[in-house]
Amino acid sequence: MKRMRLPLIALAAAGALALSACASGDTPGGETTTTPVAEPTFEAGTTMADLAEAGTITIGTKFDQPLFGLMGPSGVPEGFDVEIGKIIASELGIAEEDIEWKEAVSANREPFIQNGEVDIVIATYTINDKRKEVVSFAGPYYMAGQSILVLADNDDIESEDDLVGQPVCSVTGSTPAAKLAEIGAEPVLTDTYSNCLEPLRNGQVVAVSTDNVILAGLAAQNEGEFKVVGEPFTEEPYGIGLALEDTDFRMWINDVLEKSYEDGRYEEAWNATAGTVLPFVEPPTPDRY
Repeated sequence: MKRMRLPLIALAAAGALALSACASGDTPGGETTTTPVAEPTFEAGTTMADLAEAGTITIGTKFDQPLFGLMGPSGVPEGFDVEIGKIIASELGIAEEDIEWKEAVSANREPFIQNGEVDIVIATYTINDKRKEVVSFAGPYYMAGQSILVLADNDDIESEDDLVGQPVCSVTGSTPAAKLAEIGAEPVLTDTYSNCLEPLRNGQVVAVSTDNVILAGLAAQNEGEFKVVGEPFTEEPYGIGLALEDTDFRMWINDVLEKSYEDGRYEEAWNATAGTVLPFVEPPTPDRY
């Protein structure tokens, strides 16, 4: 693989916050600096030991999700998911510049993990039972909820009930797309959420629907064009995907998450990225299934 060196739900008001946060129209996307642990030790044969010895880790993340994973003009991804990846890498003794970032869209996250193209996926990745049949999850590290993005002057759509029988854009392979079909909307599917914006602008769809934090980022990035409406109508626990039945690695990542909650790195990562637009919410307890 080609290496790229790259330096519920209390968010019902996220859309309004997002629209007021960016006077310039640019989506904020900061980053923190992580210091790798010096010479960490792990039991031989574990994934942690292998990665630490290799001195590199490949992480799948989104490149089109403002606030969570967005490839910026500098050519490096920024966002909360990226910062969580840096924290995990640092506990393996891996420096930021030795992380290989690979774009993971919704439809290829499981195949990337199963085929060994990535070591972990941190990509607004909802934990559900169907996915747990083919990959494992650490976390959740964040709880989002599905909501609705419409044109700023649209006052006809106020909740998911108003989407029934209507064309609504979402992403292939995502849990929001499945939910749209379940409630009786007409899903119009593409590969990335950013590709939903032009169909929304030209009237091919009446709305875009996915997790509220993603929609808030899109609204912030396109100030004045869109708004987030309605209350979240699902709970979407974001997890870190990894190889099926790699229990030691899953438990270790959960330990790292909880450590980051306690020492303040998690909140620092949030404040530097999504926290520039969205309120901080205490993280959920990882599910040690």
